[in-house]
Amino acid sequence: MSVLSKIAEIEAEMARTQKNKATAGHLGMLKAKLAKLRRELIEPSGGGGGGAKGDGFEVNKVGDARVGMVGFPSVGKSTLLTKLTGTFSEAASYEFTTLTCVPGMIRYKGAKIQLLDLPGIIEGAKDGKGRGRQVIATARTCNLIIIVLDCLKPITHKRLIEHELEGFGIRLNKKPPEITYKKKDKGGINFTTTVADPKVDLDTIKRVLGEYRVHNADIHMRGDYEVDDIVDVIEGRCIYIPCIYAINKIDQITLEELNVMSRLPHYCPVSSFHEWNMDGLVEMVWKYLDLTRVYTKPKGRLPDWQDPVVMPSDRCTVEYFCNKLHKAMIKQFKYALVWGASAKHRPQRVGKEHMLQDEDIVQIVKKV
Repeated sequence: MSVLSKIAEIEAEMARTQKNKATAGHLGMLKAKLAKLRRELIEPSGGGGGGAKGDGFEVNKVGDARVGMVGFPSVGKSTLLTKLTGTFSEAASYEFTTLTCVPGMIRYKGAKIQLLDLPGIIEGAKDGKGRGRQVIATARTCNLIIIVLDCLKPITHKRLIEHELEGFGIRLNKKPPEITYKKKDKGGINFTTTVADPKVDLDTIKRVLGEYRVHNADIHMRGDYEVDDIVDVIEGRCIYIPCIYAINKIDQITLEELNVMSRLPHYCPVSSFHEWNMDGLVEMVWKYLDLTRVYTKPKGRLPDWQDPVVMPSDRCTVEYFCNKLHKAMIKQFKYALVWGASAKHRPQRVGKEHMLQDEDIVQIVKKV
């Protein structure tokens, strides 16, 4: 029996099984089996020919962040790329106009954001249909995903695309679960949680771990999580990416329908043909990327306002800033002078662990 047949069989059994506490262990075991089979599909164990693994398109990662546009054929991704970046991507009224990945560059607030127009995906992309695996593998390398949807059928397309991406280990607009998983040599399964009545119990966890042939492990949950989250932690191949749903072709719907769509979370209504709300989409991209700009200041001169160093907000330490400038700089680092929101007084003398904030000015002082 092929891997795809086994996946279909397990999915059918899961659909038949009622969801309650009595069947939680059985469903957990099925989900673990499904995750293993999907991993096998993405990373075949055999020697295989070229492209057997889920390799993406060969596009060099340039700029400060990478944003990928994913969607079904003919939803307006190519027109969106052309209007946002000025890069020509062929657009036509027939499906599958774009057959490879077309990169473009958005320059916004001093940052360079690479925008990728990925070929349209079809249902079953995660299982290798069309060029689905290549598209989704490239999407895994992005800092942000824009799912471009047709305004006439947004919910249907949204669910299908999310299902395809989740099958490839991409979790949209979710934070990594606070679950600690550690294998050990003996002592059985030890399960602890900070929640009084968790959604999963020890029996369910034992059945899930049993599928991976793990009989001695410590699992600690800092919150109430589903079986899916535990499977994700054990698999260790899931990535968590922020996502924006760009509803395109809004010129074809009524104002009342547009008002309903604009209230939904993570949604951004646009019209690439008429160039409506392009600035709103770029502003939303900037907000979701959560980037910090830091300006360099050479000794005795004014700061360089034209070319900031752009970093992720959760990693913007002085050490990371030095490494962005040059890998050898941290070895000669003595201290830094900082002006801006993160400084208590101006300038403040700080070490390499100091966390910088947006639009700070930094002067590095080296060892003599």
